Amino acid sequence: MTKDFFARLALRGVAAGALLLPGFMAAAQARQEYLLTNDWKFARGDQPAAQQPGFRDAKWQTVSVPHDWAIYGPFSSTNDLQKVKIEQNNEQQATTKAGRTGGLPFIGTGWYRRQLLVPGFGPGKRAVLLFDGAMSDAHVFVNGQQVAAWPYGYNSFFVDVTGALNASGPNTLAVRLQNLPEASRWYPGAGLYRNVHLIVTNDVHIPVWGTYLTTPEINADYAKVKLRTQVEAPAGATPALRLQTEIRDAQGQVVATLTTPLRVTDGQTFEQNLVVPQPRLWSPETPVLYTASSKLFAGEELKDEYETRFGIRSFAFEAGKGFSLNGQPRKFRGVCNHHDLGPLGAAINTAALRRQLTLLKDMGCDAIRTAHNMPAPELVELCDEMGFMLMVESFDEWKTPKVKNGYSQYFDQWAEKDLVNMVHRDRNHPSVIMWSIGNEVPDQSTAGGNKIAKRLQDIVHREDPTRPVTMGMDRFDDDLKNNFASVIDIPGFNYKPHRYPEAQAKLPQGMILGSETASTVSSRGVYKFPVVQAKEQRYPDNQSSSYDLEACSWSQVPDDEFVAQDELPYTLGEFVWTGFDYLGEPTPYDERWPSHSSYFGILDLAGMPKDRYYLYRARWNTRQPTLHLLPHWTWPGREGQTTPVFCYTSYPSAELFVNGKSQGRQTKTTAGSPQARYRLMWTEVKYEPGSMKVVAYDAAGKAVAEEEVRTAGQPHHIRLVADRTTLRADGQDLAFVTARVEDAQGNLCPEATPQLQFSVGGAGRFRAVANGDATNLQPFHEPRMKAFQGQLVALVQTTDKAGNVQLRVSGKGLKDGVIQLQTAKVAGK
Repeated sequence: MTKDFFARLALRGVAAGALLLPGFMAAAQARQEYLLTNDWKFARGDQPAAQQPGFRDAKWQTVSVPHDWAIYGPFSSTNDLQKVKIEQNNEQQATTKAGRTGGLPFIGTGWYRRQLLVPGFGPGKRAVLLFDGAMSDAHVFVNGQQVAAWPYGYNSFFVDVTGALNASGPNTLAVRLQNLPEASRWYPGAGLYRNVHLIVTNDVHIPVWGTYLTTPEINADYAKVKLRTQVEAPAGATPALRLQTEIRDAQGQVVATLTTPLRVTDGQTFEQNLVVPQPRLWSPETPVLYTASSKLFAGEELKDEYETRFGIRSFAFEAGKGFSLNGQPRKFRGVCNHHDLGPLGAAINTAALRRQLTLLKDMGCDAIRTAHNMPAPELVELCDEMGFMLMVESFDEWKTPKVKNGYSQYFDQWAEKDLVNMVHRDRNHPSVIMWSIGNEVPDQSTAGGNKIAKRLQDIVHREDPTRPVTMGMDRFDDDLKNNFASVIDIPGFNYKPHRYPEAQAKLPQGMILGSETASTVSSRGVYKFPVVQAKEQRYPDNQSSSYDLEACSWSQVPDDEFVAQDELPYTLGEFVWTGFDYLGEPTPYDERWPSHSSYFGILDLAGMPKDRYYLYRARWNTRQPTLHLLPHWTWPGREGQTTPVFCYTSYPSAELFVNGKSQGRQTKTTAGSPQARYRLMWTEVKYEPGSMKVVAYDAAGKAVAEEEVRTAGQPHHIRLVADRTTLRADGQDLAFVTARVEDAQGNLCPEATPQLQFSVGGAGRFRAVANGDATNLQPFHEPRMKAFQGQLVALVQTTDKAGNVQLRVSGKGLKDGVIQLQTAKVAGK
C-alpha cells in the first residue's frame, strides 16, 4: 500500500441480509428467516448426552435468547480470580485481581436445547443456522450430530444443516458452550448472548453474506454501484437463471434497475453495475440509506430474494492532510466501547444499543471503535441508521498471550477464518470506515511481529480492498524499531499524544490516529479534595473524583489529547477510552474488591452522564450549546473551605456567582495548562450553602446563557424520567427510567443513597436496575437497589401485548415516583 492508496480510497456501500422477525416470509415464500428467540431450555454444567434428541430437559430452565447466564450473579471476588502482571499497565509484578473480569460467574459450561421447527422444509430446500455470536467455544448439534464448532465467542458464523434435518420432523437443536478461566481481561458474558437465526431457502439461492456492494464512482449527478452476487445451486444441470436487481431510495422509490441472465455453477459470483442518479450521500449528519433488492429467477419462478442495504459516500486518508468524508475534512470524534450493556450483561438488546447511541449522538460523538472484538450486527445496523462511523476490531491477542487461555491458543488455526467472517458480514455497511486487526498485542515486541501484522492486513485487503486497516499500538519504541507501525495502513497509537510528532517524522504513512485516548477515571457525582491532577489516585471508598483530573500511569486527562488533535493537522481524530463504563477492568482498583466495573466511561454503567460527558459535548457537539457546572453544591461541613468550581461549556467565557457575589469572569486561553484551553475554572471558591450560578458570554461579550445549582434540602420525593414513554409491544423493547431523589423544591439530593423498590404493572415487566456504582454488589435483576449519588436507572421491558405500563418506585421516607408508559403493536410485526 502506498500513500496514494489513501488519497484514492473511496468507500462505498452497505448491506447484509435483512434481519427479519419471527414468522416473516419474503415474497413468494422464496426465503424464510426466523429468529430463534423463545422456548430454549438451559442448564449450567456439563450434561452428558445433552445433544441427543431423547435427552430429558424438562427440569432445565426455560429462557429466551439472547441470554447471558452469568449476569444474574452473584458477584464474588472468587469468580475468575486472576494473579497476573499487566504489562500494558506498566506493572512490574503479578498481583491478585478479583474484579478484573467483573466478579460474575461466567466460567464453566452451559447447554442450550430447543425443538427446531423448519416450516416449508423439504426436497429442493436448504436450511442454514446463523449465530451472531456465542460465548464461547460453541459446538452445535442437530439431531445429535455435530454440525459446527466455532471457538471465538465474538464472531458470527453459520452452518448449512440441510443434511442433518428430518424433513418431516421432529428436530432437536443443541448448543454446548464453555468459558475457561483466565480467558479474558474484561467481562465477556456467557451463553447465546446474541441472536440465532434459521434461514430456509430454495436449493438455488444467494448464501449468507452473499453480496458485496461498492460505489466506485460518486459525483453530484450519479453514483456507480457495483454489486457482486454469489449464487449457489445443486450439482449437475441447472436451468438458465436471471438476476433482477432494483435499487430503492430511503422513501422506497425505485431509482435503478438491471436484469442479468446467468448460467451458474455452485458458488459462482456475478457482477452487476447500476447507476443511481443524483445520489444523496451518507454521513453522520445525513445517514441516508438505499436498498438493493436482488431477485433470482429460474424462468418465471422466483427462487430467492436478497436485500442489501447500503449507503453512498466516499472517503479519503491523505498524507499530511488527514481524513475527509464526501470531500469534507473532519476528525473522528470517537469512543471505544466494550460489548456489555451494563445491567443486561452481554445479552444484546436493540433498544439498549439505541439508547447508548442516542446519548453519544447528543454528546457530538460520530465514531465508535468496537473494542476489542467484532460487534453485534445490531450495532452496525444502528450505526448505519443513526450516523456513526465504525472501526470494526477483531482481536485482543495474536500469537503471544496476554491471559492464560486467551485467543492465542486459537490464532494459528482460526485467525484467517475469523477475519473473513468479520469482513464478509460487515463490508457492505456504510458505517464501517476501517478495520482493526488488533489491540495492544504483545507481538509488537516480538521478532516477526510485523510479518504477522502484514499477513492479517493482507487477508483483510483481499476480502475488502476499499477500506484501510488500522490497529491500536501501545509499544511505541518497539513499533518504530521493529518496522511494525510502518506496515499498517493507518498507524493507530494508544495514549501517545506527546509522541505524535515523532511518529509522523519517522513513519511513511503521513498520518496518525489516536486509536485509544485519555483513560481518565471518575465516578459520577463523586468529588474529592484537594483538587489536583494525579495518576493512580486511590481513595478508601474505591471511587475516583469527577473533577476529571485523575488518570492512570499510562494514560492522560482529556485535555492533553485535545491539544494534540487541535495543533497537529496530520492527526485523524481520537477514540476515547471509553464511551460507557463496562463490567471488569476496575482500574485503579484492580486489586481492591468490591470494585468490579470500570471508571473510564464518559457515561456510567447505568448510562448516566458523568461530568466528563459535558467536557466532550462542549468540544464535539457543534449544533447545540453546552453549559455545565460542577461540582454539586450540597456540602454540609465544608462551609468556608476551598471548593473549586469548573464549567464545561462551548462558550468562550463565563462569570461565576455564589449567592449573587461574583467570583470573577474566566476566559478560555491557550496560555497556561491544557485545561485552561478547554475548561473554565475558579479554583479558590469558598463553599457556602445557597446557590452558585454561571453566566456564559459569546465571542462578542454578550450574556447568552446561564445555569444555576442550588444546595439541596432533605430528601422528599422520587422523580422519574423516562428516555421514552411510547414503546413497541414486541417483548424486547425497553424504557430506561431514571429515578432521582429530590428535595421538596426539586433539587437533586446528590449524596442520597436510599434503597429503592420497583414494581411494574400492566403490559410490561421489571427487567433490571443499575446505579453506576462500581462497588455495588446488589444484583441487577432484583427489583431493588440503593441510589448512588441520588440516582439510579430502572429498565422496564414490554410484553407482546399492547397496553399501558406503570412503574412505581418507592423508598423509605420518600414520596413514591410513578410514571406511565404506553406500548403498541407495530404493523406487520
